[in-house]
Amino acid sequence: MRPRKRDALLLWLLVCSGVAEALEPISTTIAVGMAAALTGILARYQNIFNYFHECCRPEWISFNRTRLKTDLDSKLFGQHIASRIILKAVTGFMSNDNPKKPLVLSLHGWTGTGKNFVSKLIADSIYTKGMHSGFVHLLTSTLHFPHAEHIATYKSQLQQWVRGNVTNCERSMFIFDEMDKMHPGLIDSIKPYLDYYDKLDGVSYRKSIFIFLSNAGGEDIIQTALEFWKEGRKREEIELKDLEKALSLSVFNNNNNGFFRSSLIDRSLVDSFVPFLPLEYRHLVQCAIAEMKARNMKPNHKVAENVARDLVYFPKSERVFSVKGCKSIESKLDFYS
Repeated sequence: MRPRKRDALLLWLLVCSGVAEALEPISTTIAVGMAAALTGILARYQNIFNYFHECCRPEWISFNRTRLKTDLDSKLFGQHIASRIILKAVTGFMSNDNPKKPLVLSLHGWTGTGKNFVSKLIADSIYTKGMHSGFVHLLTSTLHFPHAEHIATYKSQLQQWVRGNVTNCERSMFIFDEMDKMHPGLIDSIKPYLDYYDKLDGVSYRKSIFIFLSNAGGEDIIQTALEFWKEGRKREEIELKDLEKALSLSVFNNNNNGFFRSSLIDRSLVDSFVPFLPLEYRHLVQCAIAEMKARNMKPNHKVAENVARDLVYFPKSERVFSVKGCKSIESKLDFYS
């Protein structure tokens, strides 16, 4: 009998209960032989299945530090603090086979500064399918939790949803967008999953990643950046210590965001508050050039300058920082192309 036909027959015998019952009287020797053959067949088919179908295995989930560093260096502009923190935090976490808790990052800054983009870069460096991976989960506050009167239901649903996904794959990534619009108290429902527990109800969350994105604290970041500019100091001189404490306190005490009086902050479960600085004209030019390359267009520096020059800046008289960062670059480039 040809190998393929033999394998198909054995698999058919495995799943057809009626035939299986008829085989019960067969000698132990033959049964053991069939079991061994079936094990080998199933192993081969499982390997083929894993190759084509995403699963929670190293073939699909494997951290590439070089890729993350290269992407941060070449695609993220004007964010020297965020780049350094993200690379160090993600590398340290993914290199640890036995972390004590999940990695929890809170990214803060004005619109268009790169928070969502960095989340994508992290996903791309860990999952073969990047943001399209079945193990990367994105929630938007205004879409998934729109009504304040349903917060009790949202809490229960959120707990079940996180628990179910981590049960399916311990290397899951959760991205919570618009934390500044989330109802206060909701995010605390998953606090136990972010804490220093080995397991909760048989499930370990220690290898998962939680990323929170928020505009909250953006004003404090902008104020610091403006002070450095007024003093004639380079933005590259701004350090995390100049922002982190004020940022965490501002977010914690702001009653219009999801972290208001949150136990996640109170219990120091957020590993890093990552500030994203407001972008300047030169950074927008870089964004425009990068968008051209992404579209397989020949980079045109003059067009990139025109795009950047056409955007809105503040303060109005000095035009130092972009109001919307790189968020409008794509649509503006269409106009100039």
